[in-house]
Amino acid sequence: MRKPRSIVAAGAAASLVAATFTVQTATSAAAVTAGPALSVDVSASRHAISPDIYGLNGGDPAFNAEIGQSVARWGGNASSRYNFKNRTYNTGSDWFFENIVADEQHTLEWMVGSNLDRGIKPVVTVPMSGWVAKDSPSSHPFHCGFPASRFPEQDSFDEWDPHCGNGQLDGKNLAGVPEDTSVRADAAFAGEMVSHLVDRFGTAARGGVPIYELDNEPVLWAHTHRDVHPELVTYDELGGKGTATAAAIKAADPSAQVLGPSGWGYCEWVASGLDGCGPGADSAAHGGLNLSQWYLKNMKDFSDAHGGTRYLDYFDQHFYPQISGGKDPATNALRLRSTRSLWDPTYVEESWIGPGGVNAPPLQFIRTMKSWIAQYNPGTKTAVTEYNWGALDDINGALAQADVLGIFGREGLDLATMWGEPKPADPGAFAFRMYRNYDGAGSRFGDVSVSAASADQDRLAVYAAQRSSDSAVTVMVVNKTGDDLTSPLSVAGFDGTGAAQRFTYSPADLSTITRGDLPVSDGRVDATYPANSITLLVLPPAGCSATLHVNGDWGTAHVATVTVTNERRTATTGWRVSWTWPAGQQVTNSWNTALEQDATRVVAADAGWNGSIDAGGSRTFGFQATGRAATPTLTCTPS
Repeated sequence: MRKPRSIVAAGAAASLVAATFTVQTATSAAAVTAGPALSVDVSASRHAISPDIYGLNGGDPAFNAEIGQSVARWGGNASSRYNFKNRTYNTGSDWFFENIVADEQHTLEWMVGSNLDRGIKPVVTVPMSGWVAKDSPSSHPFHCGFPASRFPEQDSFDEWDPHCGNGQLDGKNLAGVPEDTSVRADAAFAGEMVSHLVDRFGTAARGGVPIYELDNEPVLWAHTHRDVHPELVTYDELGGKGTATAAAIKAADPSAQVLGPSGWGYCEWVASGLDGCGPGADSAAHGGLNLSQWYLKNMKDFSDAHGGTRYLDYFDQHFYPQISGGKDPATNALRLRSTRSLWDPTYVEESWIGPGGVNAPPLQFIRTMKSWIAQYNPGTKTAVTEYNWGALDDINGALAQADVLGIFGREGLDLATMWGEPKPADPGAFAFRMYRNYDGAGSRFGDVSVSAASADQDRLAVYAAQRSSDSAVTVMVVNKTGDDLTSPLSVAGFDGTGAAQRFTYSPADLSTITRGDLPVSDGRVDATYPANSITLLVLPPAGCSATLHVNGDWGTAHVATVTVTNERRTATTGWRVSWTWPAGQQVTNSWNTALEQDATRVVAADAGWNGSIDAGGSRTFGFQATGRAATPTLTCTPS
């Protein structure tokens, strides 16, 4: 169910007025199919979209910079035994339990420094299993958990280092000797690690590491790190080590935040290692709560017992859909349906979790996380620090990824970092670009989620958000079908302009995002969503315009009148016109405006009594200035 993994060093709202747009692309010669109705209400369900949902665990640095990556996680199986004192980690069951001395670009310090230098927030995993790698040679033969000198008979050995075996004989696990590879490390070690990073980079409050993760997939210690931790993880071990380590982190840096437990998947979401994958004796001994519920409650109880200090800031779980990496029609269809497990109260998980799973169906992964938080540890944020729907080198994987990013924003997830990042030219990378750089100039999907609905989210998935910087409304539509679909889109609570920008990523050209602006006539835009495509509609808000008329020019000075026209469907309550003089002109007098000039920059606002302009109406103001008359570009902003 999981691929081997190692450490990765990663890197004012507009006036809301009812309006309706019908969106449908220009009809091509090919037949199109009527699609489900889409609707957006800009005044409903408004909440901020965290920029941290677009995070990555690794990936190409240039691509990460292109999409404005805001958060990067240093984690994975090897981080569970990383020793910051000697820069050594152990590969665990991923690769023959070998100690590896990290090269410079895989050290903790390099990862933290390189990300902070680029303005990216690092999430640093802190070891918690009880063991970290001891001093080791930097080349073969490595120290390893099951050396041939101690276990000459094993099922397999590393072809590059035959001294190291897989720790099994006839398919049964051997009992390792922890001291062969490791030294003990308790919560105090975690505190030292945080103090080391604070000494090097400062506290979180002063630009250092902002978030620390309580180990990685701890219920798998008995598998991934069975050479040092063969015991099955219990509620009490996870809870005790979690609170102790969180306390050590907060003692070393009170301004840092803590994230955990970072479970590997569904079984760890609901059960301890001792119970397996469902309720058992361990759960019964802890009030019948599943592992996540008890973990949240335990952290809250610990906080309450220690003066109310919050020791868990993010509740984090990993999510991998239980589908193969194939690209056959059945797998592709399942991949696109499976995103509904993140949120849909009507969707029954189609994997082994299914009807037989604990707390399933339906899974409603993000919504369930939030409901448990509300009950057991209110105020905790949500995170998914590993996820991957696969097929990122195919349009199908890009459609799923675009759908997932839309879900993360709509559902209010606080942080997400993908594991197994797309290559820059992969379709999966374009799914990120559609949200973070759709025009090649850094333009982004909105940062305030608003209500968006589809009559059939399985065919056309729709997500919408308003952009704080310019109040534009951005609407992402994912066509999951093999047909061109024509659907009506109604947008309420928004006064738009007479033009809409359209950006499309489709199989027609998998190397680029194409643009085709659409005219708006009487509040309608005609548009079609191509088969297997991602479409972003950008609807700029209606505003005002300003024109300048020179009344007189005598060379050393001039007089002009500016006309401000309201282009919205409702009255303005105020307006502002700005421009920059081309030749150092200086305003010496003005009327009907509150005007200020700073060097060559001029800002002229309404005078209060003339701020209100009826829809389609206009107001004028005038000024006298030194120098010859000019025709600067005027920018008008209504309020």
